[in-house]
Amino acid sequence: MSLRNEQSAPQHASFAHPAAPVVVLAGGVGGARLATALQATLPPGALTVIVNTGDDFEHWGLTVCPDLDTVLYNLADLHNPATGWGRRDDSFATLESIGAIGGEEWFRVGDRDLATHLRRSEWLRQSITLTEISDRLRRSLGVPSHLLPMCDEPVRTLVHTDEGDLPFQHYFVRRRCEPIVFDLSYVGAADAQVSQAVRHALHSAALIVFGPSNPYLSIDPILAIPQMRRLLAEARAPIVAVSPIVGGRALKGPAAKMMREMGQMPSPLTVVDHYGDLLDGFVLDQEDEVLAPAVGMPTLVTNTIMSTPGVGESLGRSLLAFGLGLGASKRGARSLLQPAASNPKPTPAPAHPAQGAQPAKPDTKPLL
Repeated sequence: MSLRNEQSAPQHASFAHPAAPVVVLAGGVGGARLATALQATLPPGALTVIVNTGDDFEHWGLTVCPDLDTVLYNLADLHNPATGWGRRDDSFATLESIGAIGGEEWFRVGDRDLATHLRRSEWLRQSITLTEISDRLRRSLGVPSHLLPMCDEPVRTLVHTDEGDLPFQHYFVRRRCEPIVFDLSYVGAADAQVSQAVRHALHSAALIVFGPSNPYLSIDPILAIPQMRRLLAEARAPIVAVSPIVGGRALKGPAAKMMREMGQMPSPLTVVDHYGDLLDGFVLDQEDEVLAPAVGMPTLVTNTIMSTPGVGESLGRSLLAFGLGLGASKRGARSLLQPAASNPKPTPAPAHPAQGAQPAKPDTKPLL
């Protein structure tokens, strides 16, 4: 039995399961905005965000976790609304003083943001896990949702470019995503482990969402952790991805640019193919409605550009109704496929000629 023979979203009159636990895999500003929208829609504590840590790095002798902090500050409503990352109304006296004595200034750390890095690094030196540290930070800032790093072990994204191998922050911030990308590696992922907190969140979820984050830089590092793909494939919850590509462009960050450089069409359909049979449903922006028949699985077409909190919350409500509505179909298919437990999900849809019909548009320059 295939779950991918429907081309449009099921109809739902309302969101019928307000207390259902929801898990979001996220990184970057897009994922943080979706998590914030879902937090505003769900009851306190019903949301868990599993965050990419492949962009973590050492700076000024401190461990900096940019994606964890971006999600944390957004959920706490402390983020800089102009950039989506960093603290609102932050000052940069320390950064200026570091520069004055010859230190590195290319990664802009605000004074309030610096306090987070100092505290986290202090706890890490005390052998406290990143999972526990992230929970302490979110509770200290009054965040009701659960915030989990993808693992406790260090994993570092390495970008292979025409300028050589670049650590992620050197590619993304220092070189402003200008080098041509050939491939990526997730150094340390093979030695990392899925934490018990992540394992429990995936097992308990009623819905799992891949946020509108860069597939290569934000979601793939999470999927590179051993057993993560298996846990997702075996999850009872439906898995839905929100496209980070709209009209052939990435609204923020280098996703579309990277797709072109790696020989892929900047299209939501490329995202569908990339995640393959992990997905049970897909969310397209209304600008890409013409692509819905080519997605090959249940598809929600809606406004995904979270330009205001109201638009984000509307997307959150639609996403929850759509995704949770897939749950009964997935459970029914699983029961029919139980004798063939080695591959409980259907095979991916074949390649679709409609993908080539999407012209590439200029990428939005990342705001760094």
